[in-house]
Amino acid sequence: MRKQLLRLIPLCLTFALLNYGCTQNQGAVKQTVKPVPEPAPPIAAKKKQDGKVYKGKVVGKSNKAKTISIKVGKGDKAKTVMVKFDDKTKGIEHAAKGHAAIIAYEMRNGEAYATMIKPKLAKLPPGVTEIKPKEVKALLDKKADFVLIDSRPAKRYAQAHLPGAISIPVPVMKKKGASLLPKDKNKLLIFYCGGPT
Repeated sequence: MRKQLLRLIPLCLTFALLNYGCTQNQGAVKQTVKPVPEPAPPIAAKKKQDGKVYKGKVVGKSNKAKTISIKVGKGDKAKTVMVKFDDKTKGIEHAAKGHAAIIAYEMRNGEAYATMIKPKLAKLPPGVTEIKPKEVKALLDKKADFVLIDSRPAKRYAQAHLPGAISIPVPVMKKKGASLLPKDKNKLLIFYCGGPT
C-alpha cells in the first residue's frame, strides 16, 4: 500500500503544478496563458474532411469511357456519383459492379479521378474471424466437424455450392436468425458468399 502511495506522489505534484502554478498570484504579477494550438489532423482525417473518398456500391464501370459509377449514402440521401479512372488508378480490379468499394480520388480540371480503389469489407463482430479458402479446403479434405453455410441467394446455391454446404440466404437468416443454426454453441460455423463483403 505504501509503495502505491509513493508512486502517486509525482503524479499529484505534476497535477498541482499544472493547475495552480509554482507561486500564488498576489495581483502584482499578471500571469498570461497562451493557448496551445491544436495539432494538425492526420492525413487520413484531412482527406475525409475534404470529401476525397467515396464509399458505397459500384453500380457501373465503363472501360471505354474510363468511368466508375458508385452509389453513396443511404436511404433518401443516396446518390450516384461518377469518377473517372486512368492508368495511374490503383486497384481498378476492385471496381466490380455490385460490390462495395472505397474510392479515393483527386480533382483534376474540375473532374474527380480515382487514385486508389479498395474493396469495402464488412467489419466482423467480436468473436468472428476470417478464414481463407485454403483453410476451408483443408477442413473439407480432413472431414472436420463444422457447419458450412452458403449465404448467397438460393438460386446461386442451386447452380453450384461447396460440398456439404447448407443454404441459408442472408434475408432468411435475418428473419429466422439463430433458430436455423446448430444447437451446439461450440460448433464451428463457416459462412461464405459470392464475393468480398
